[in-house]
Amino acid sequence: MDKLQEIVRRLAEIDDPGLLEKFFREILTPKEVRDLSSRWELVKLLEEGVSQREIARRLHLSLCKITRGSRQLKKPDSALREVIGD
Repeated sequence: MDKLQEIVRRLAEIDDPGLLEKFFREILTPKEVRDLSSRWELVKLLEEGVSQREIARRLHLSLCKITRGSRQLKKPDSALREVIGD
């Protein structure tokens, strides 16, 4: 099993949001936490129909990062869209 699969399987077993947050804050640097958070926010905004330029302005992100998120959401089998939609 590759390491990402191992991590995903282990995290999927955890029911405690507080433990998951603590885990992410311990394993990721503060910058990585901010980056992950801004990517999450940008896909939520894209799903709400906010324009890429407005997202760039609000979140201080490059259009390249936003375009990548947009492309992922447009894929017919997008796991990102499935997760963000819940």
